[in-house]
Amino acid sequence: MIDLGLSKLAIIGVVALVVIGPEKLPKVARMAGSLYGRAQRYLNEVKSEVSREIELEELKNLQKDVQDAAQSIKQGVENSISENLAEVENAWHDNHPSAQPSGASSDDLARKAREFRRKKLVRSSAVPAWYKQRNGGKMHVTSGAARVARFRPRGNSSPTSFFK
Repeated sequence: MIDLGLSKLAIIGVVALVVIGPEKLPKVARMAGSLYGRAQRYLNEVKSEVSREIELEELKNLQKDVQDAAQSIKQGVENSISENLAEVENAWHDNHPSAQPSGASSDDLARKAREFRRKKLVRSSAVPAWYKQRNGGKMHVTSGAARVARFRPRGNSSPTSFFK
């Protein structure tokens, strides 16, 4: 900044006293001091903003570098996984022929599965409910507590009366 010594400040003060006068000098000095403070604060704000911009630019560059490194690692991992998967599939197909017979197609397998499910449904529901009722077949499932309660003696329900 400006190099002001004690002698230069004294000369400026005497000239200001003569030019401004002793009555207005304190107000002018306060105003000059406040302007000087504002200028310093403004310069400090500009410096901090410039340093923040520089740090932000450095962070953006660092983020770009990290993203590039992560992308290259991801591609390397994906390539190695696809190579290993291809090796496993080749080994599987070379050593284990498929479970389907050579003449069977996926349409045949789907048709056979549908027929099996239909036949199973017919087998399980072939007995009508009236026949099950007449011949004592189970119509519904009862819990263990319900079966025990069915055989419990009625009357005095205290636990000691059961053992008398």
